[in-house]
Amino acid sequence: MRILVLRQLATSNQTLTLRELEELLHPADRSTIFRTLSVFEEQHLVHAIDDGSGATRYELCHAHHSSYDNDLHPHFRCLRCGQTICLTELQMPAITLPEGFHVHRINYIVTGICGNCTKREEI
Repeated sequence: MRILVLRQLATSNQTLTLRELEELLHPADRSTIFRTLSVFEEQHLVHAIDDGSGATRYELCHAHHSSYDNDLHPHFRCLRCGQTICLTELQMPAITLPEGFHVHRINYIVTGICGNCTKREEI
C-alpha cells in the first residue's frame, strides 16, 4: 500500500485528498491509506495542506529531511475548479515570531482563479 500511495502522489500534478486517493486506489481500504499518509507525514515524505476547502490535501515533499519539512512553498486554490496547486517556484515569505513562539506548521494559501479556468472563460 505504501508503494501504491507513494506512486500515486508522485505521478499526480496536483495535491490529493484522502477521498481522491481512495477513489484512485479502489478497492484499497480508507483507513489503510490514512495510516500510510500519517506515517509518510511523520517521516516528512509528504506534507498536509489545509487549503480552506474542508478536506486535508497531501503532496510529496521534494526536498526530504528526516526531522522536519524543508519543502515549504505557497499553494494556490482555484475557486472555480477547486484544484490546489503547488507554487514551488515561489519562496515563502519570511516570518519573524515573537520570542518564545515555536513554529509547528506554516500554511500559505493564495485563492483565486487558476490559469486553466481563466483560459476557459476567455474562449
